[in-house]
Amino acid sequence: MTIRTMGPSDRDRAAEIWLEGNLQAHAFIDPCYWKSHFEEVKAQLLQAEAYVCEGETGVEGFIGLEGDWVAGIFVWRPAQGRGVGKALLEQAKEKRSRLSLRVYQDNKRAVAFYQREGFHIRRESADGDTGALEYVMEWSKRQTAF
Repeated sequence: MTIRTMGPSDRDRAAEIWLEGNLQAHAFIDPCYWKSHFEEVKAQLLQAEAYVCEGETGVEGFIGLEGDWVAGIFVWRPAQGRGVGKALLEQAKEKRSRLSLRVYQDNKRAVAFYQREGFHIRRESADGDTGALEYVMEWSKRQTAF
């Protein structure tokens, strides 16, 4: 497993993983919402700070960062549960002293993952686009230092 900066040749694969991941993890949101944002996200992928996890089958996941915000972590379904998401998050933790993110409350698997990785819920709100309830979660090196 190798973590590296996302390049132009990774964009299509990352966009597919993004769409598949959102449709899978967010069944409580109309699939048309994700599909309608596909081209926009695809265009933005190369403008963001993004890292891919490459395994034996190629790109298996990616993380996008906007400053200290984790814009998202997406892992190809067959690669889930094999440490891809954790490795991507570790890459971000090495580059930042604090991280924040938004996660839908109904995405219980993701909420539990972030909590295991040292993130704490700071507040809740409704997503302005979908109306779904979400948490703002934060992590900092200071919290995890002994």
